[in-house]
Amino acid sequence: MKVVVDMDRCQDHGQCVFSAPEVFRINASGRLEFVGEPDEALRDAVEEAADVCPLQAITIED
Repeated sequence: MKVVVDMDRCQDHGQCVFSAPEVFRINASGRLEFVGEPDEALRDAVEEAADVCPLQAITIED
């Protein structure tokens, strides 16, 4: 699984962090950081994060 975030769309709302904190986080500068290739066991959480993103900036590739 590969996580792709369109950083031009992302406005750092952080909703993804609540759904998948193992994959997404807001850094000290207030910007989103994420694990590009998380463990497959986290797929459900990552899919939820993509669903709750207000700007639909997160996609998942297999």
